[in-house]
Amino acid sequence: MIDSRFIYLAAAIALYGVYDYIRSTLRGDTLPNRVSWGLWGLEGVLGFVDELQQHVGPAAYMTLMFGVVPLMVVAASFVSRHGVWRIDGFDIVCGVISLLGILFWGVVGQATIALIAFISADQVAALPTIRKSWRAPETESSKIFVAGIFNAAITLFTLRHFTTGGVVFPGAVLVCDTVVAVLIAGRLGPRWRAARAQKLISVP
Repeated sequence: MIDSRFIYLAAAIALYGVYDYIRSTLRGDTLPNRVSWGLWGLEGVLGFVDELQQHVGPAAYMTLMFGVVPLMVVAASFVSRHGVWRIDGFDIVCGVISLLGILFWGVVGQATIALIAFISADQVAALPTIRKSWRAPETESSKIFVAGIFNAAITLFTLRHFTTGGVVFPGAVLVCDTVVAVLIAGRLGPRWRAARAQKLISVP
């Protein structure tokens, strides 16, 4: 465990990440998917409220950042004159499923099932951005997701007691942001498609 004051470092990293992402969005270099970012914001705020009720401690305020940062991105996407990523049927389906998961989390009385529903909703909300990062990583910026990795790791290490309620949300963010950051920074989708095309060309 590390000192809980490291939460302030995590908050500073989060603010730097969102500043870079918003600036990139306003320039038109980054095109955020509003489905993912909007749902991430909602889930972060709800997760914060839930952690406060469970007396998680200062780490709960980092969870709040996981909600505030995405909402700032959504706001920037409406200000930008360069447009955003076009939402299609897949994004809408993921959004509806995620919202249903959040609704189920709010009404179900069994803690374990509720927790599974919440994390499932969070991961489904990530699918549009994961697909986008695979298909068009040039429309994304990895810095905010790298910042999210550090934020989640710091949050986990500041926990005094590793309870399910305190670990599960930052843990899910850690996994998701790692996947997205690798897809963007590694340009894995375009590289795989280029290698596949080259293989097809070389076949006699």
